[in-house]
Amino acid sequence: MTETRDFDLVLVLGGGNALGAFEAGVYHALHDADLLPDWIVGTSIGAINGAIIAGTAPSRRIDGLRALWRPDGTPADWPVFGLHHESAWPETARRTAAVTWTLAAGRPGMFGPLLSSLAPWTDHHPSLFETDQLAAMLARLVDADELNAGHCRFTATALDLESGLDMVFDSRDTRIEAQHIRASAALPVAYPAVEIEGRWLVDGGLSANLPLDPVLAAPSARPMLCVAVDLLPLAQPLPRTLGDTATRMQDLIFAAQSRRTIARWQAVHAGRDDIAVTLAPVIYTDQRVEVAGKAMDFSGPSIARRWAAGRAAAERLIADLAAGSLPIGRPGLHVVGTG
Repeated sequence: MTETRDFDLVLVLGGGNALGAFEAGVYHALHDADLLPDWIVGTSIGAINGAIIAGTAPSRRIDGLRALWRPDGTPADWPVFGLHHESAWPETARRTAAVTWTLAAGRPGMFGPLLSSLAPWTDHHPSLFETDQLAAMLARLVDADELNAGHCRFTATALDLESGLDMVFDSRDTRIEAQHIRASAALPVAYPAVEIEGRWLVDGGLSANLPLDPVLAAPSARPMLCVAVDLLPLAQPLPRTLGDTATRMQDLIFAAQSRRTIARWQAVHAGRDDIAVTLAPVIYTDQRVEVAGKAMDFSGPSIARRWAAGRAAAERLIADLAAGSLPIGRPGLHVVGTG
């Protein structure tokens, strides 16, 4: 399908830390359907997932994502009894314990405790965790030459900590290295800012957690299907507990931001007949089993469930595509509902 399709496929991957396993599942379904992206735009965990996809030969991409996420879990990852098992604990208690363990011990291969929040300002900048492990993981899983070769265009977004200005790193005009990806995922206060060319950069999700701007600012005339993976849902049932309320607050901060971004671009492109963009949000909507600290729950069962949910959501989109029910090629900007 990749060689014969008459549209460009763009994959936009948003932020959400441990929820990013959903994005891996979305890509898994696209990969199985031979729908390989021409361009990936990511921020935060989306930049990490996107770099592994764009910076790896197609035949090894799923293995690379599995190496990052470890959906099977291991006792080595979770020495606290039972956290890597589905049935050892009641689900809410298991997930809450997993969050607590991550906050104490970090996520091997991605970040570890730094305990510098009360220390003087250093080259690492004050943060609760270090991300040197992430740099090593990216060096192992991402082929920098492949990432920058242009087979799949890659864009990562970040934010200048001092000026507040958006930063966009695009493989078309910048050689993307591990530091750019780390910067895109450097969420204060958890992770340290990253210095690039004299600027201290942090998580691009603080400005646009669903980084659609690079795609919709100047769409080409060639038909485009933009699959935008949003890890934080806008609509959910009313919260019933304090934990539910905390979760809902997190969702709304970022999901409302995404809603406004889409509405803004719909207004900008209203009435245009020289572009043909189909925007298909794929949203991690069913979060009934998640807990307030869900973004720090990296336990194997939780990762596996999110991966499966992403795969199922993308398969529904793929079925719509196969049925010809998506307005691909129709002039203008069209937003279709999935999730």
